[in-house]
Amino acid sequence: MKYTIIFTTALLLLQACKEPAKQSVIPTRGEAIPVTLAPVQTGGLANSIEATGLLFTEDESKLSFKIGGVVESVFVNEGDFVKAGQVLATLKNTEIASQVSQVQLNVQKAERDYERAYNLYKDSVATLEQLQNAKTGLDIAKQGLSAANFNQQYARIAAPASGFVVKKLMSAGEIAGPGMPVLLLNHVSGNSHWILRAGVTDAEWAGITLGDKAQVTLDAFPGKTFNAQVTNRSLAADPLNGSFSVELRVDLNGEKPATGMFGKAKIVNGKVTYANVIPYAALLEADGDKGYVFITTDKKTVQRKEVTLGKLYSDRVEVIAGLEKEAFIVISGSAYLNDQSTIIVNN
Repeated sequence: MKYTIIFTTALLLLQACKEPAKQSVIPTRGEAIPVTLAPVQTGGLANSIEATGLLFTEDESKLSFKIGGVVESVFVNEGDFVKAGQVLATLKNTEIASQVSQVQLNVQKAERDYERAYNLYKDSVATLEQLQNAKTGLDIAKQGLSAANFNQQYARIAAPASGFVVKKLMSAGEIAGPGMPVLLLNHVSGNSHWILRAGVTDAEWAGITLGDKAQVTLDAFPGKTFNAQVTNRSLAADPLNGSFSVELRVDLNGEKPATGMFGKAKIVNGKVTYANVIPYAALLEADGDKGYVFITTDKKTVQRKEVTLGKLYSDRVEVIAGLEKEAFIVISGSAYLNDQSTIIVNN
């Protein structure tokens, strides 16, 4: 039995060696080449613009002190959630308290001056003008005290709304000037919405209008697509990179993202452009906006034709020029074709 198995195996191997190997059939010179054709079609293409950007909330606050001074404490860090009214940072109070005390002393002196002038006026020693000047001095001193007290209240920063700290620009010990940003806060309460702020070129910016619909995807939520709408277009380019900013309000359907998340947007402006479109399989080669295809009008011979390419889509490409008067385009079998090659059309 053992010898029979060995013999049978050897016989099968010998027969396999005798069978010729299958080879791909390459058309010989002058032989008609089988191809598949497709009619040159004019299709309606929705104008869309793809852009990338970062996610923020619609309302942002650059928080600062009204007066200058030395920063005593910053109680929050980047990414911290804060509640409305929460104290976020303070200035050293030594200088501010001294200024308030000085103004209070000025008020006390002005009150004494007015009382003295009033008594002298009653005794006909002081004139009415002197009394009025003393009263004016007292009023000015009181207004100065009111301003000093107001400034003292704004020697601290309180959150104007609930949200989270996007950027911490100063730390304790630094000197802050009046109105100099210390914290950047993004609001997440009230009517605040999430927006995707994306950069586009000047040509893309010109093709976008307020209200355009968009589809947004976020890397943090794979497989999910969110509806969005263009709500703002910047009227000045970014001086650092020359791009224009476009803001899209995103409907996150209850998702809880974080500020600064990366997102991609496909903006559709609602306008439809009619142009020749061809499948990628028909494109022989491309260099920039130039490409080459094989076309035929009689279904017997082909011609190599240069075309001008437009926008690229998932399964096809727009042809701006070159196919205006052509009937059919080769979409399969072009690997063996040359200019003026004879063809046979596959059914």
